[in-house]
Amino acid sequence: MAAVTLGDEGRSRCSWATTAPDYIEYHDTEWGFPVGDDIRLFEKLCLEGFQSGLSWLTILRKRPAFRTAFHGFDPARVAAMTSADTERLLRDARIIRHRGKIEATIHNAGRALAVVAELGSLGALIWRFEEKDRDPGRPVSPRSVALARELKSRGFKWVGPTTMYAFMQAMGLVNDHWPDCFVYELARERRNSFVVPI
Repeated sequence: MAAVTLGDEGRSRCSWATTAPDYIEYHDTEWGFPVGDDIRLFEKLCLEGFQSGLSWLTILRKRPAFRTAFHGFDPARVAAMTSADTERLLRDARIIRHRGKIEATIHNAGRALAVVAELGSLGALIWRFEEKDRDPGRPVSPRSVALARELKSRGFKWVGPTTMYAFMQAMGLVNDHWPDCFVYELARERRNSFVVPI
C-alpha cells in the first residue's frame, strides 16, 4: 500500500486512514495532535491495551460504549470500581469483554492517580518520552521502549513497547503522519504551540 492516498476532495492522507470511513475523521482531527489532558491520556492508555490483538477500528467504533462503561475514563472514578463492576462489564456486549483488560484498566487508574500525586499530572510523566526521531513505518521506537519500562516500573499493565508506540503516535508524542499527508503540517503546527505538561 502507498504511504498516502489522494481523497476525492483532493487531499492526500496516510493510506491507513482511507481503509474505513470511521478512520477519516479520527485521522484528520485527532491522530498525531498533541494531548496534555490527563483524562484523554488515560483513556488512550486503556484503549490501546484493549486494542492489543485486535484492530483499532474495532476499538474506535466501541469508544463511546467504553467511555460510558468506565465513567468517561476519570481515573478517580475508575479506581473506585469493584469486582462487581468487573463482572458486570464482562456481560456488557458493547465493549471488549476481556477480564484481564478490564481489570488492568481499573488497576491502572490507581497507578495513574499515584503519578498525579507525585508529579502533578499524568501528562508530566508521559511527555518526558516525546519521540523526536520519526519513522512512520516502524511499530516501536527507543522512546516507546523507555515509556513502557517506566510505566511497568510504576505498576501499570498492558503497556508494552508496541502498544506504547501506538499511544505515542495517537497522542502526538511523535508526528507519524507521512510528510505528504495534509495533516502532517497541521500536527506539526499544533505541536509548536503546545505547552508540554510539567
